[in-house]
Amino acid sequence: MVNVKTLDEYLADAAQAHGHLCAGQVLGVRLAMLGMCKLGIEDPRGKDRKRLVTFVEIDRCATDAVAVVTGCRLGKRALKFRDWGKVAATFVDVSTGKAVRVAARESSKALARSMHPEIPDKNEQQMRAYREMNDQDLFDTQWVNVELGPEEFPGYKGERVVCEQCGEGINFCREVRREGKVLCRACAGESYYTPVAEK
Repeated sequence: MVNVKTLDEYLADAAQAHGHLCAGQVLGVRLAMLGMCKLGIEDPRGKDRKRLVTFVEIDRCATDAVAVVTGCRLGKRALKFRDWGKVAATFVDVSTGKAVRVAARESSKALARSMHPEIPDKNEQQMRAYREMNDQDLFDTQWVNVELGPEEFPGYKGERVVCEQCGEGINFCREVRREGKVLCRACAGESYYTPVAEK
């Protein structure tokens, strides 16, 4: 596979998008480049942009870097977030159904210390080592199956329903049906927020 950009070019893009360059950015760029390579996706931001849906498992620096490399965005429905607290992502080629999960190896931190003991700053040490490590020392990869319903694909045009309790609209089959009523997830008890009196 021929990468559209080099590691250094992607790192510069990631630093600009994220606001700084850190070890998480290096991991995210390398993780996404490996996922693209495994799937044979050469130009995820160009000619291959409609082939890819990416699931990320953490809301930290690495996720911004994955988005930079893949071109996947939440607003385009091509980036899916699963809050599992892991530096990992699953890349799904929707044209073939093939999917690969790439996860950072916990042992990479100790390996970074042994590779560059002369660098006292942990972040600098990891940034340098993560650029140099081979893929097998940095990541675990696993071929996986990801079932995607039609509502998960970019461009899906589904029915919009209205919550019978709060009156808000619900897209993409995210409603809950309970006792013959259509409810949004918040009204069904899955809310991440609690209403308070106006201040």
